[in-house]
Amino acid sequence: MPSAIGAHVAPAPQHPVQASLPTVEEVSAGGVVVDTSDGELRVAIIARLNRGGRLEWCLPKGHPEGRENNEEAAVREIAEETGIEGSILAPLGSIDYWFTVSGHRVHKTVHHFLLQATGGELTIENDPDQEAVDAAWVPIQELARKLSFPNERRIADLAREVLPEHL
Repeated sequence: MPSAIGAHVAPAPQHPVQASLPTVEEVSAGGVVVDTSDGELRVAIIARLNRGGRLEWCLPKGHPEGRENNEEAAVREIAEETGIEGSILAPLGSIDYWFTVSGHRVHKTVHHFLLQATGGELTIENDPDQEAVDAAWVPIQELARKLSFPNERRIADLAREVLPEHL
């Protein structure tokens, strides 16, 4: 709403400041890797510190490298960030969101997949970016409650819903 100063009215800005920032498109891939070996149905997740220093639990994900497709990137990123090797069972869909960093807006699309764990040990030691500060196995029934972001909680719910079709 414009503010009146004497007889002059200050015009409202025509465009929000955010709109004038350059936009970058980013793509990542990752997902829900489930250990089905003992009937417990546990999922490997990671914790990262956000820019404010708060711990956020999330699904492992990252950018495709070279000529990787989204499936290959998801398998590699999950292995790097959690230490768990997996094979894809099904696509779980994509989410997208916006954020601002370093003077530009980022539109990020993340492709998620359901994977069955095939080996490895839970660790963050192989994360080349050192973004993960912790990793944990979480029972699939508790996964949505543990994840920090609503869009990832929806992916977790979908994974729990479709998993029985692949066991």
